[in-house]
Parts: sequence; C-alpha cells; structure tokens
Amino acid sequence: MNQPLLDAAHSGTYRATRARETHAAARAQGLRIARIACTGLGGKAALLRELAATLRFPAWFGGNWDALEDCLTDLSWMPAPGYLILIQCSGRLAHDEFAVLRDVLDASAQFWSAHGKPFYAVFVAGPESLPELGGASPA
Repeated sequence: MNQPLLDAAHSGTYRATRARETHAAARAQGLRIARIACTGLGGKAALLRELAATLRFPAWFGGNWDALEDCLTDLSWMPAPGYLILIQCSGRLAHDEFAVLRDVLDASAQFWSAHGKPFYAVFVAGPESLPELGGASPA
C-alpha cells in the first residue's frame, strides 16, 4: 500500500484485489472499518440494509440513496480518526445502482476530506474504472 490511509487528501472510492491487506492496513492506522459482504439477495435494498446495520445508522435512516449520503456525512454516533468501508458485493448491483452508489460514496469522501478526516470506500475486486487503492488518486 503506497499511501498512508490517514491522509484525508487521498479519501475516495477505490478498488482493491486484496481485502485482507486493505483491512489490516486500515486497522493498523486506527480507521473504523465496516465490512459489507452482502450475503443475501436483493441488490440495492440488501446493500442499504447491510450498510445501515454495519454502520449502526440511526432509526431515521430512510433506506434510500439520499438518506445514505446523509448518514455517511454524519457518523457522529461512530467517532473515529477515519473510516474505511470495504464492499465485497458490487457485482450484485445493477449498473445504474452502482453508479449512484459510487456518486454517494465519492460525495461522502469529498465531505470528509474537506473536514480533514480520511474516508475510503473500497470495492474488493471492483470495476476496472475505479483506481486501485495505493495507486493513483481517485477520479
């Protein structure tokens, strides 16, 4: 891993081929880690449910993209020096759903970067259109 994960300037949406290495690096640097495996079926709905459960979203979470962005740019109930969301199920989303998810994650990363706190969303074996974590900065 070429970049320190505590550098908020590198916050963004990435892909990684080695989930264990990414998890270990984030843990070693004290980031709060949320591992999203999407074990059930259901695409967007299942992903949003798992994100809400894993990140312990408040009861007001509405289960939609806007509410996801609202929660990801708050996280006051989970104070941490930074955040890593490790997503291992992007292939279960329709193309348009993945595009919206990426937009939400990118906006959240920009929010946290502007506040000096690292925020990474990493898709394990994600699409080639995403930069590799530890390589170039996200687009």
